[in-house]
Amino acid sequence: MSALDLSSLPPTVGGASNLRPNPSTLAMLREKARFVRLETIRLIEVAKVGHYSSVFSAAEIFAALYYDVMDITKGDPKRADRDRFLMGKGHAAVGLFPILAEFGFIDKQTLDNYTRLGNPLGDHPDMRKVPGVDFSSGSIGHALSAGLGMALGGRIQGLDFSVFVMLGDGEMQEGQVWEAAISAAHHKAANLVAIVDRNGFQLDGAVDDVMGIEPLDEKWRAFGWEVHTVDGHDLDALTTLLRQVKADAARRKPCCIIARTVKGKGVSYMETEPGWHLGYLDPSDAARAVAEIMSKTI
Repeated sequence: MSALDLSSLPPTVGGASNLRPNPSTLAMLREKARFVRLETIRLIEVAKVGHYSSVFSAAEIFAALYYDVMDITKGDPKRADRDRFLMGKGHAAVGLFPILAEFGFIDKQTLDNYTRLGNPLGDHPDMRKVPGVDFSSGSIGHALSAGLGMALGGRIQGLDFSVFVMLGDGEMQEGQVWEAAISAAHHKAANLVAIVDRNGFQLDGAVDDVMGIEPLDEKWRAFGWEVHTVDGHDLDALTTLLRQVKADAARRKPCCIIARTVKGKGVSYMETEPGWHLGYLDPSDAARAVAEIMSKTI
């Protein structure tokens, strides 16, 4: 499937309400994506180093999942039938922690000492220390396998929940991703959704220079998955697609969403400089970044 054609979607799928978010929902989601970017800058100021651009490419994905699509309950991170979220690209956790605080899974004051000695919040998420984190990630390539295990575990227990796994595009170079992919198709894990943050860059440079991964959609489809491609910054298209995928009770395959994104999206000088995969903003650059984020409607 090519880029999502909103006009082709039915008004309902499986009895769900209208799939397209209304203007007030879209406005709220844009503010939540802005919140993720601003909090990322604030928290990295505490840590003095962090992964700005990896969060900024995924900010809309975070917003759409947590504030619209996923079935989770504020204040209850251990609810047995809640939806699960795992990150292969665990270095983007700094963008997730403020959301977990908003949901009451962690104390908001915990954010203020991000990465400091004794604080549970690190550069990568730790499921043993941070309520609401479903998988400790950071060693790239393992999250899809863990997500498949959760999806199959839910089936065995008779629990109805979805498992969303966000993967980096550089992560597609890991063999374990494809082992999990072929296993998920074999087991017809229809409640498993992989979201590839296709921002084009990894630590060592452009993904396709380090090791080419295209044609990515054809590869996932060949492994037995339903595949969609979407602009990962278009909250209308992204949220509609995620709602469609979650509501489709007739699907018998796992689903892969390839989200075309821009690394560093929202801060112009990060969008054109891959070195911001890991860095630190001095006060003047941070002020410029905040001003730009506040002035833009992505």
